[in-house]
Amino acid sequence: MAFRLFVPILAGATLRERLLACIGATIGIALTGMISGLAMGSGSLVAMLVAPMGASAVLLFAVPSSPLAQPWSIIGGNTISALVGVTVAHFVHDTVIASGLAVALAIAAMSFTRSLHPPGGAAALTGVLGGPAVAAAGFLFPFVPVALNSTILVTLGFLFHKLSRRNYPHVHVPANSSHGTADRPPAERVGFRPEDVDAALSALDETFDIDRDDLERLLRQVELQAMVRSQRTLLCRDIMSRDVISVSETASAHEARNLLIDHNIRTLPVVDAEGRLTGALGLRELTRATDTVGGVMSKASTALPDVPAMSLLPTLTDGRSHAVVIVDGGRHVLGLITQTDLLAAAARVQQAGKAPLKAVA
Repeated sequence: MAFRLFVPILAGATLRERLLACIGATIGIALTGMISGLAMGSGSLVAMLVAPMGASAVLLFAVPSSPLAQPWSIIGGNTISALVGVTVAHFVHDTVIASGLAVALAIAAMSFTRSLHPPGGAAALTGVLGGPAVAAAGFLFPFVPVALNSTILVTLGFLFHKLSRRNYPHVHVPANSSHGTADRPPAERVGFRPEDVDAALSALDETFDIDRDDLERLLRQVELQAMVRSQRTLLCRDIMSRDVISVSETASAHEARNLLIDHNIRTLPVVDAEGRLTGALGLRELTRATDTVGGVMSKASTALPDVPAMSLLPTLTDGRSHAVVIVDGGRHVLGLITQTDLLAAAARVQQAGKAPLKAVA
């Protein structure tokens, strides 16, 4: 039980993510010191690197999705806090009082400027306790080296995350209606609402290191996973249509249009000469067709036959996808599940007295 104290509490942390953080911090801190030194013509590269950058690197590379690790938080938080520290040191000559006052005012300044960044407290403290070098730099210190270091570190972090295919700066993209209207996506019109998240945060009366929109997205995914677990016995192979109407990628647009209309279907899987799925199309894609369907087909939504059927809900309620093609490991078409198939299966589950189906994202 005592060993639980040493268990990481960071949600979603994996070995790969931690290794990436270590590599990124190594590159980021080393290059920040080097570039800062070269830019200022300093003989000692380390002398141009301030200690709070180490803490900033932890946030930037280990938790890049944190609101505290975003570009303005790092650059603005460190610079503003350092400026507060230098200003307090200029007017308050008692080191003990100046230290406490600098950190307190730095927190207030970062809060008002929406640049809260924990290493900013260290930057403010450095402005007071930095010694002769900081005192000699005076009001230049917040800009060189603090702002310079912060800007270089953020730039390097952006490039590193880009290369490692991580999302930085972390920007939440709101889910809007695919029909160009102000309505929320179908799956988000029931269940909990954004105001419920706000009410819960207000009731807990605590501050959490996660963006409010990310929290809502996480809760919707939790709701989905709980529903999938409760309906795990219903698999795609249990409800899929097996006699699938498909079309060759070399077929004409006229032939594909006739298949859609004659069979009263909205999605037509496109296969190659070996019968492997290469795409899908509907009447929307055919409006752009000039020759064969291979040139206008779109990417097909797919799933394996042993996947829980209810896990297809996000795809079939996104306002764009009308069907999911069920394939084997070689992408040969085994079946098709439409919105109607999933709705009918959900209704049967409820009628059979099983766990009620919840609407989820």
